[in-house]
Amino acid sequence: MSKYSKLKRFHNFLKFQRDFRANSVQKVKSYEIILLWVRKHLSHSHFLILSGILVGCTAGLAGVVLKMLVHYIHYIITSKFQFEQQIIFYVVFPLLGIVLTTLVVLYIYRGNDRKGIPAILYEIAQNSSLVSPVKMYSQIVQSAITVGLGGSAGLESPIAVTGSAIGANFAKTYKLDYKDRTLLLAAGATAGIASAFNAPIAGMMFAFEILLTGVVFTDFIPLVVAAVCGSLISKVILNEEALFQFTSRHAFNYKNIPYYIILGIACGLYARYFVVISQWVEHKFKHSKRSRLQKALIAGALLSLLCVIFPPLFGEGYTAVKGWATGQVVTFMQASFFKYFTFHEWFILLFLGFICLLKAFATSITIYGGGNGGNFAPALFAGGTLGYFIATLCTQLGIADVPTTNMVIVGMAGVMSGVLYAPLTAIFLIAESSSGYDLFIPLMIVSVTSFLIAKRFSAISPDLKLLAQEGKIFTREHDQNLLLLLNTPDLIEKDIPEINIYASFTELIDLISKGKKNFIAVTNDDHVLEGIIRLDDIRPVMFNKELYDELNVQKVMVNPVAIINSTDNVRDIVKKFDETNTWNLPVVDEHRFVGFISKSSVLNQYRQLLKEYSS
Repeated sequence: MSKYSKLKRFHNFLKFQRDFRANSVQKVKSYEIILLWVRKHLSHSHFLILSGILVGCTAGLAGVVLKMLVHYIHYIITSKFQFEQQIIFYVVFPLLGIVLTTLVVLYIYRGNDRKGIPAILYEIAQNSSLVSPVKMYSQIVQSAITVGLGGSAGLESPIAVTGSAIGANFAKTYKLDYKDRTLLLAAGATAGIASAFNAPIAGMMFAFEILLTGVVFTDFIPLVVAAVCGSLISKVILNEEALFQFTSRHAFNYKNIPYYIILGIACGLYARYFVVISQWVEHKFKHSKRSRLQKALIAGALLSLLCVIFPPLFGEGYTAVKGWATGQVVTFMQASFFKYFTFHEWFILLFLGFICLLKAFATSITIYGGGNGGNFAPALFAGGTLGYFIATLCTQLGIADVPTTNMVIVGMAGVMSGVLYAPLTAIFLIAESSSGYDLFIPLMIVSVTSFLIAKRFSAISPDLKLLAQEGKIFTREHDQNLLLLLNTPDLIEKDIPEINIYASFTELIDLISKGKKNFIAVTNDDHVLEGIIRLDDIRPVMFNKELYDELNVQKVMVNPVAIINSTDNVRDIVKKFDETNTWNLPVVDEHRFVGFISKSSVLNQYRQLLKEYSS
C-alpha cells in the first residue's frame, strides 16, 4: 500500500471521527468510534464475527469476575470469621445472603429482579432482544452475595443472563437489527456458560436447545467464536483444570448398561420431583401477603436450618459431589448431626437420600425467597448425589464392581437433562467439564432416558410452560413465533366511521356516502361498542327511500361475532379470525371502541416479517 493511500485512509478516519462527534446525540467513547468506523468498512458477516469475539471475551470476563467474587467471599467467611460452633456458621451466612440480596434488589435496583433463563427468552420474544443495561452487572452482584454466603443455587444462570445483556447491548450500541441482536444475545449467554464450565461446545448446545428455540439462523460463526473466547478467558485467568476431574473413573463396560438404564429412570423421576417442588415453593412465596423482606427472612431462616442439618446443601455443592466420587461421604457425615449417632452402613443411604430430597427445597427457597441463582449447579449436585446413592445401594446389596464414579458423573447429566429439558447441553457439559468423552454412551443413555420421562409429564419445561401458554416466549412452532413478533396496536385501523346507536337511518346513509369503509361501528354516548353495521347487510334497503322512516341504526346493526381486546396478542387474534371465519373484527379497550383489525393487515405484516426474518 502506498504512503498516499495510508494517509488518505487515516484522513478518512479522522473525518469520520469529527463528523460523528459533531452530529451524535450523545458523546461516545473512543473505542466505540473505532468500532463504528470498522463496521462501516467491514462486511456484515465479518463485523458479526468481530462482534462475537468482543462479546465472548467480555461475557467470559464477567463469568470469571463472578466466580472470583464468590470464591473470595467464601474465603472471607471461612478464613476471617472463626466460630467455636460450626452450627453458628451455617445459621448466620445463608440467612444473611438472602436478606442482603433482597435489600440490594429493593434499594439499589428498585425491585427489578427478573432473573433466570425465562427472563432471556421473554426479552427475545417480547422485547425485540433488548435487555436492560443494568443486567450487565446486577446479576453478578446479586448472585455473588447469594451463593457466596451459602445460598443453595448456582452461578451459571446469572452468568448466562449477564452475557446475554452484554451481547444485546453491544448490538444495540452499533444499531444492529433484531436478528443480529438476538444472535449476539445468544453469543453472550453461550460465552458465559462456556466460561463457567470451560465447556465451549456445551455453551453452544445451551444456545441451540434453550435460547434459540423457534429462532431460525444460518450464521452460527459468532456463537462459535464467542464460546471459544469465553472458555479461553476463563482458562487463562483462572487456570482451572476440568471442573469435575475424577481420577477414579472406570472405563466404560457395556455390561454396566443396566445400571445406567436404572439411573436414567431414577433421574427422570427425580427431575420431575425437583420441578414440582420448585413450582410449589414459588407459588407459596409468590402468593404470600408478606413483604419481600419478610419473605427473605423466612427463606433465609429455612435455608439456614437445612444447612445446619445437612451442610452439603450450603452453596453450589460441587465440593460435595467431588467428595462422593472419591469416597469421602463419611467425612461429610461427620460434619452433620449424623456424627451424634452410632454409625451404620445404611446411614449413608439415609444421609444421601435426605440430601437429594431436600436439595429441591433448598434451591427453591434460595431463588424464590429473595436470593439470586440458577438451577444448573443444583441439578448437577442432585444428579451426582442420586448417582452415588444408587451405586451405594447396589454395593450394600452385595453387587460387585459397581462403577460408582461413573454413576456420579452420568447422574449429573441425567438430572440436568430432565430439569432443564436440555439433553445435548447436559451430555456435552459433563463430557467437557469432566474429560469424560469415553463415557458418551452412558451419558446419552441416562440423559435421553431422563429427558423422555420428564417430557412425558410435561411437553415443555415447567419453568417455561406458563410463558409459552401466554404466548410470551418462542416455541418450536415457527409460524406462531412470527405472530408473536407482531404488535396488536400496529394492526388496528382507527379511521373507522362511528355512529350513535340512536341515530336515524338517514344519518347512517349520509355517513356511508362520505366514508370509504365497508363497516361502521355503532357506539353509545360513552363510546362503548354496541354493535356493527356491514354495508353488505344493508345494501338491499339502501336505495329504497320509502323504508328510511321505518328503519334506524338499532334495527340494522348486528352484534359482532367476536371482539378483540386491545391487550390480546396476535396469536389469539388469528385464532378468533379462524374460529369465526370472518375478515374484520372490532377492537375494544375496557368496552370502549378503539378500531378494527382485518385479517388482511395481519397477513400482510406476517408476510413482511417472514421476508425480513428469512433474509
